[in-house]
Amino acid sequence: MTTTSRTELENDAIRICQELIRIPSVNYGDGKGDEKEVALYVMAQLQEVGIAAQMYESAPGRCNVVARIKGSDATRPGLVLHGHIDVVPANADDWSVDPFSGEIRDGMIWGRGAVDMKNMDAMMLATVRDWARTGYVPTRDIVLVFFADEEAGSIYGSHWMVDNHPEVFAGCTEAVSEVGGFSVTVAGGKRLYLIETAEKGIHWMKLTAHGRAGHGSVTNNENALTRLSEAVAKIGNHQWPQRYSKTVKAFFKRVAAETGKEYNEEDLTPLLSELGFAARMVGATLQNTANPTMLEAGYKANVIPGSASAVVDGRFIPGFEDELNETIRSLIGPDITIETITTDKALEFPFEGDLVEAMCNAILLEDAEGIPVPYVMSGGTDNKALAELGIIGYGFSPLKLAADFDFMALFHGVDERVPVEGLTFGVRVLKDFLEHA
Repeated sequence: MTTTSRTELENDAIRICQELIRIPSVNYGDGKGDEKEVALYVMAQLQEVGIAAQMYESAPGRCNVVARIKGSDATRPGLVLHGHIDVVPANADDWSVDPFSGEIRDGMIWGRGAVDMKNMDAMMLATVRDWARTGYVPTRDIVLVFFADEEAGSIYGSHWMVDNHPEVFAGCTEAVSEVGGFSVTVAGGKRLYLIETAEKGIHWMKLTAHGRAGHGSVTNNENALTRLSEAVAKIGNHQWPQRYSKTVKAFFKRVAAETGKEYNEEDLTPLLSELGFAARMVGATLQNTANPTMLEAGYKANVIPGSASAVVDGRFIPGFEDELNETIRSLIGPDITIETITTDKALEFPFEGDLVEAMCNAILLEDAEGIPVPYVMSGGTDNKALAELGIIGYGFSPLKLAADFDFMALFHGVDERVPVEGLTFGVRVLKDFLEHA
């Protein structure tokens, strides 16, 4: 890559990231979202360089964009390169900048979506635009997809596309998306690059307690709010047992080796202190989790309601879904009902094969001292939906980050931002990876 073409690639990624952030494609949940404007922008960026794209509207305003870039070898299976174009809400009063400004300040691009995940969307677009300008043809088909609704269960996005338009993914066997390939600095200044090969499963549930409605001044030992509160407190305070997946063990073996610490497969928690900002997220992958996130009850100060409800965000280690559900049931008791809001599988794929090798090589090309390692993501991605079609999915949206940059805290957080140098590093790595995948 010449200096001129590299500069053009990097500048394109920066510009597109800023412009994507400036389109507030906010997903409020419960079907309240609108990705149409950002979807049209994505299509325009592709069409500007001659890449044909199609929009799939799953509901009014809920838009997905697909483009298939034909490869030179029709015998090879295709690769799905996907991102989501919705973002979570942002309260501007809490931010240092306008959350939809895309402003560059202190060497960072600021705004909602800067790390989740309009940065990766920008890298994807910049890479294929570079190919179109230079006439490069990838070896295998690249199915480029921008999904709606990832932030609220992917009902109008990847799951809808898989259920209604599986032909889009015909011939594809592997996929790459967000939250992987970012650096974490451990003891001695060593940089681990965490490639996501596994994801916890999801069970969002609504708990409803029923009781006897009545006047707030009268004793009531069948108070629905009391029953619900006790159940929610038990869930929120529950100490889940450690459950180590194959990926977690492989990750911590490498951490121990690189830091000179002891590896004790019976208790991996002491090694968390070596991980800096990533410790909190990685710690959540050592066990099932269930966090109460919403409460709803009552309508007047002096009226005891007949029912009360709460929402719990449950996440389970691969292989431990039944344990999560059985534990929740035992904690809340028989008087509370459970309604599933969203459920999705856990994923775990091997850290091996040509695709993984191409990821590792692309990182090492840009950072010879980097150490690629597999890890489990505490959240989930659209790879879950693609798995329904037998497509193996990895997280690889590369970023080289400063040791003190708390990357994981910015997902859905205040003052979300991505380092410009991290983004330009990432687009170079992504381009090299895709050209050798």
